[in-house]
Amino acid sequence: MQRVRKQLGCTDEVLNRYDGGKGITIAMLDTGIAVHPDFDHKLLLFKDFVNHQKTVYDDCGHGTHVAGCMSGNGKCSGGDLKGIAPETNLVVGKVLDKNGDGQIGNMVAGLEWVLENKDFYQIKILNISIGTGKQLRIGKISPLLSLVTEACRQGIIVVCAAGNNGPGEMTLSPIGSLRDVITVGCHEGGYFGEREDLCEHYSGCGPSIYDIRKPDIVAPGTQIFSCNAFFSKRGKHLKNAYIAKSGTSMSTPIVSGAVALLLKKNPQMKAEEVKRKLQLTSLDLKEPWYKQGCGLIQINSLLT
Repeated sequence: MQRVRKQLGCTDEVLNRYDGGKGITIAMLDTGIAVHPDFDHKLLLFKDFVNHQKTVYDDCGHGTHVAGCMSGNGKCSGGDLKGIAPETNLVVGKVLDKNGDGQIGNMVAGLEWVLENKDFYQIKILNISIGTGKQLRIGKISPLLSLVTEACRQGIIVVCAAGNNGPGEMTLSPIGSLRDVITVGCHEGGYFGEREDLCEHYSGCGPSIYDIRKPDIVAPGTQIFSCNAFFSKRGKHLKNAYIAKSGTSMSTPIVSGAVALLLKKNPQMKAEEVKRKLQLTSLDLKEPWYKQGCGLIQINSLLT
């Protein structure tokens, strides 16, 4: 995350100016979240829709990593690996199992839960770093898509992953195809040269099945170091507190964190204004629009 913040202009000066997004609440539907030192006092609410446990946990690690990208305070790294908006609060629903798989019914229940709690916990952003299977029929997933659209209608800024089924055209995740969400693809913007393992080689591409230009924007997502759910503790010291993961799942919380900073600066901004601001301040990578959207997010430009 240190590399990502530097690459995108998310400096300590920027974070201090906007209090790291303090007071902004981000909801996340994922594999859960671990009790990790980087999330001290951040978690406002947790619910498990998979195993119905009462304790806070993440038996996969995906959700913990995603949460660290947007909201981790970097405590275990002396601040080096903090997220994009390290002072934000979290509301987390576990809708995916230990393998990162899930049922549509759990996602639907999770979305309903977010909507039920949005006013009490002042949820401004919903991060969905979740793909869906290629073979799912639209009829089966339509209740989920309707709820995502309803969340947008109720004023929540929904930021979702383009998915990892690219690079062919029309390979976006079904949620990422929706008009009202902010769809995030993955691109390193030349940072690593021409390596074969870069996330832009498999990031989901537009256009949307609804004939909409997508994705909206791209962010880094290759070998992102963030919070590890399976750290070990030896006395006062933690081992393996961070781990590297890649994909549009990592790109998405980077944008969610940036949106939190923007809302800290302009609390009354609506979702369409936020999306337009992200697009207008992005860096054109000279890629086709169905691959890069409007370009690579530039957090320093976004906030000025």
